[in-house]
Amino acid sequence: MQPTHFGTLADGRAVEAWTLENGAGLRATLLTYGARLAALHVPVGGGQTRNVALGLATLDEYVANTAYLGAVPGRYANRIARGRFPLDGREVQVTTNNGPNMLHGGKVGFDRAVWRAQADGDAVVMAHTSPDGDQGFPGKLDVTVRYALDGGDLVIDTIARADAPTVLNLTSHAYFNLSGDPDILDHTLTLAANHFTPVDAGLIPTGELAPVAGTPFDFRTPVKIGARIDADHPQLRFGVGYDHNFVLGAAVAEAPRLAAIVSGDGLTMQALTTEPGVQFYTGNHLPDAGLPYRSAFCLETQHFPDSPNHPAFPTTVLRPGEVFRARTIYRFTST
Repeated sequence: MQPTHFGTLADGRAVEAWTLENGAGLRATLLTYGARLAALHVPVGGGQTRNVALGLATLDEYVANTAYLGAVPGRYANRIARGRFPLDGREVQVTTNNGPNMLHGGKVGFDRAVWRAQADGDAVVMAHTSPDGDQGFPGKLDVTVRYALDGGDLVIDTIARADAPTVLNLTSHAYFNLSGDPDILDHTLTLAANHFTPVDAGLIPTGELAPVAGTPFDFRTPVKIGARIDADHPQLRFGVGYDHNFVLGAAVAEAPRLAAIVSGDGLTMQALTTEPGVQFYTGNHLPDAGLPYRSAFCLETQHFPDSPNHPAFPTTVLRPGEVFRARTIYRFTST
């Protein structure tokens, strides 16, 4: 397995493209720019495949894009209120880039880094070192993300270590469209969550774990994504659709558990994860990045947004000697 040259950034950094393929017909294209998933071709029968991951054609397009397409955002995926949080008795201030708040790591997050990559058998391992003080986050952080294909599964394993206490939340910001239709509103979704974390107008969690029962957030049985997305509900108005964290458990799981099932046009995708939450996002702001409205969805397996400011949420503190581990599986079957 050898990479190809995808492009060169203005500062001279070269970006590679890596391709994973397996005998089951799955093919993934990965870029070292942001450790991102750029394409995922899935077999649909008759020897045909369909690309179900939203991506762009050139490096310049990725640099100009603001939607985190397929990237691994960090050091803290999702939001931290006012870019501030307490840690061991002191207040930490990180860069803000989403109004008054931090989103996906701040002004220059991991999605803008060129990760180091190497083959690991039939897998690709991407590595990044974030120095102490990067975007204001304390401690040097070493991260690896391993992408592998196993039958119909795309398996993403993430490991991180820090040399000083810090906070960490990592995810894959892959966008999916299983059908190739202009939008994903006819996709059918099931979410294995009895609760979600409501947000304020800035999409910062209030700290409540709210029941999904009786709300447009109840996907415990299969419902079309578009069925209630424009309902007159304050949470949907805040998110301009779905952009919310769903609670899978009170802590990290030892083995991946089912988070979601999505079906569209003869394809079904399951998302399984060891993480305690999953952010369901319906591409409501893709036009801001020059892409069609609600043309793809994200299932970002994660810890909860703004966890450092909510002691009741599963902790995101990583200390020296500890190892952060997360596994997420996107499993595809044709029907």
